[in-house]
Amino acid sequence: MEETCFAAESQQIEVHSSNNNQRSDDTVECSGSPLSQKIAPRWDPEEACRPVIDDAPVFYPTVEEFEDTVGYIAKIWPQAESYGICRIVPPRSWIPPCLLREKHMWENAKFSTRVQQVDLLQNRESMKKKTRGRKRKRRRHSKRRGEANAASETDEKFGFQSGSDFTFTEFQRHALTFKDSYFGTHERKEGPNSGGTNNKRWELSVEDIEGEYWRIVEQPTDEVEVDYGADLETGVFGSGFPKASSIGTKSDSDIYAMSGWNLNNLPRLPGSVLCFEESDISGVLVPWLYVGMCFSSFCWHVEDHHLYSLNYLHFGDPKVWYGVPGSRATSLEQTMRKHLPDLFEEQPDLLNELVTQLSPSVLKSEGVPVHRVVQHSGEFVLTFPRAYHAGFNCGFNCAEAVNVAPVDWLQHGQTAVELYSKQCRKTSLSHDKLLLQSALEAVQVLGEISLGKKLTSNQNWQKVCGKDGVLTKAVKRRVDMEEERLDRLPICWKSQKMERDFDSNTERECFSCFYDLHLSAASCNCSPDRFSCLKHARHFCSCEKTQRYILLRYTVEELNMLVKALEGELAAIHAWASKDSEVVSIDCTSRFAVKKPKLDQACDPMEIVPDYPVVENKVNRIGSCSSSSHDSSAVVQSGSQDDQTGDQSLVVNAEPKMEHDCSFDLNLNCTSDENESKIIDVSDVCDNKASTIEEDISTSMSNQEKASTSESNKLFGVDLGLSRPVSNIAPISSSETETTDTSAVNASMRQQSNQLRRLSLVEPLNFGSVMTGKYWCTKHAMYPKGFRSRIKFFSVLDPTKLCSYISEVLDAGLLGPLFKVSLEECPGESFANVSADKCWEMVLNKLNSEISRRSSLGERGLPPLQSLQSINGFAMFGFLSQPIVEAIEDLDPNHQCTE
Repeated sequence: MEETCFAAESQQIEVHSSNNNQRSDDTVECSGSPLSQKIAPRWDPEEACRPVIDDAPVFYPTVEEFEDTVGYIAKIWPQAESYGICRIVPPRSWIPPCLLREKHMWENAKFSTRVQQVDLLQNRESMKKKTRGRKRKRRRHSKRRGEANAASETDEKFGFQSGSDFTFTEFQRHALTFKDSYFGTHERKEGPNSGGTNNKRWELSVEDIEGEYWRIVEQPTDEVEVDYGADLETGVFGSGFPKASSIGTKSDSDIYAMSGWNLNNLPRLPGSVLCFEESDISGVLVPWLYVGMCFSSFCWHVEDHHLYSLNYLHFGDPKVWYGVPGSRATSLEQTMRKHLPDLFEEQPDLLNELVTQLSPSVLKSEGVPVHRVVQHSGEFVLTFPRAYHAGFNCGFNCAEAVNVAPVDWLQHGQTAVELYSKQCRKTSLSHDKLLLQSALEAVQVLGEISLGKKLTSNQNWQKVCGKDGVLTKAVKRRVDMEEERLDRLPICWKSQKMERDFDSNTERECFSCFYDLHLSAASCNCSPDRFSCLKHARHFCSCEKTQRYILLRYTVEELNMLVKALEGELAAIHAWASKDSEVVSIDCTSRFAVKKPKLDQACDPMEIVPDYPVVENKVNRIGSCSSSSHDSSAVVQSGSQDDQTGDQSLVVNAEPKMEHDCSFDLNLNCTSDENESKIIDVSDVCDNKASTIEEDISTSMSNQEKASTSESNKLFGVDLGLSRPVSNIAPISSSETETTDTSAVNASMRQQSNQLRRLSLVEPLNFGSVMTGKYWCTKHAMYPKGFRSRIKFFSVLDPTKLCSYISEVLDAGLLGPLFKVSLEECPGESFANVSADKCWEMVLNKLNSEISRRSSLGERGLPPLQSLQSINGFAMFGFLSQPIVEAIEDLDPNHQCTE
């Protein structure tokens, strides 16, 4: 996360089903707070504001239908999608155990909550218009555990504040006390003077609670604050669903552990494209828990990336939902802006904050279709792509939710990433990666079917292919979009095949709009570690066009061939379906096996050889301008002369070769004018020139030099150890001279490395104070508030010098600890993040950017570019130093931090 996002994120920690906050329950509240004491009942049924809307459909799958989760969602889609939301009641025999109700969890496991001001969800002034007196009143009436600076942040931006930690036992008691007190059911039951029918406990209906909820939201007469345990990570806290038993014998719970309706399994089920996502994204692929009480709310929102969501109510009182179909999402947004203009003027992205309600009655009056769902214990609620939904809890309950992405979601996901790009909003996952992986999996299935093989993959992929298949349409739409954006770029810009692992270890996103760069990216020699999407390629920098280049995972010709394969053309299917083929050629007539470079064992592969022109270690060879070319666009490793010639095997003569008038530049970094004649640009030549270039490059490098440019030290042809960009270094034809320069530089590099090791000792300045609660303690370390340390490292302002960095741990409110690193001599130069590792990663990125800038100006004596693996954020803070760890542990003699 970037440091500029902290203030906003502290107010919107949740991702998909609700917004929540809480407060210390031992705090003495003012008389206006519903949780202050034994309050007098304030509910009057005559003032109810229950919306008059229709219910969404309810589905009752049979036992057989229930066996295929993704298949059943696809089956009910035609009936339910137009409502945006629906309820699914499992067969009576499906009763999964809830692990959260086990004694050790129920009585001992603590979860955090958020405090919600229900009366301000719709009717509130913008923070700019609030009077100072009103601010003071709200602060005085909300004595929470947060500190003064947290209160001032809330005054600047409305959001839910942090509350107390509870066990289920404690929260249940708290929730029941509030509900009884608020509705007067406690007094009606126990009142000493009550008689007649009032002596009986008042039985509240869902309709009663719903009417009072919207009365509070629409016509607030006093403050109503409740607590909500929302967005609890099941990966940390634990899921309500059982997981597969490690014991060989099967038990009843194993049936539920393997079920597709177990939310731990749902996202990656066959047929859900999220199965291609490798990361465990919390709240998207890893379920979240929600522990509610009466009136605790989840405000109008759509899921991240417009995904489907599935929510299961484990136990407790009902949950009331409202849904608007995705086709009317824009209408809802316009209506909310119309009725809450001041709030949207102050926060244009208000709907992303998930802190604002608007009555379904208002939406209905504006022609926006809204439908209701009342979810009971043991039932599911399914929301559809881009369907806005909101709701509240009728009392103490516990639900679990996660996302899922059937293939039909892909079209909605594409809309989402384009919208995020316009809003300059970060993405949670790579849509292009999921799209391409789905397409390749489908082509694999089509290939097996065409050859009459036994299917090794889910045969349902065949159903989404063909000219009218939803997958085919989604891929074709993306290809057309890519082709149009490439056509808008200057024809003189060089193109380069993207390395296969371009974004496998590091997130790659546009510097301007955060668009995911899995499929293509633009960059410039002036900033080799900075990229943009094709839409913002022209705004990247002010360098000459000859310095710009485009990275492509697949060419447009290859992508169009992929579309043909999905449509069912056998030649295209056979070209793409081979398991061993990473990339097919443009004319689909040949492919190369990808081989790893063979390093000279006498050379240390970690040594860095900077001062000679290095060609990328993965030389990309594209089909030539001639139709007779057999060169493939597959990525070929350049470890040895033999590797460069390629392993030309398994040629597929699927169809006559096609004419092509384009080729790719083998040199990623554009050359300067004075060197242009020495390094040949393949984009200006045709046919067999590619092999000539490889031979020229090969003869100018000794075997030792090739070995030293191992894959671990290279990034798209740029040696991570280079003291300056390759493009500005004149090529040296003499292998002897290069070897001499290399040994001298290697000795200098070792000396610098040893010097850095000696100076990288962490000096503690202040150990701070231990904080309890979520995020302040992990399995890695304890993070005392106020901790400060000093360490020497290369200066981001002048990389030729070492300077002192101050690392500190601050209080970021809802986010827990905020890690900050700043230059001691220039405190204004600081880097902050909720992760210590990310904090120092930001330092490295700034350092490398400055090194690259100075290198481009020809400056000497600079340190090498620093890889992200060269330092450890925890170590740089001092959290891996044994003396510091012991001193921090001494601050917690009672072991409040249990991790």
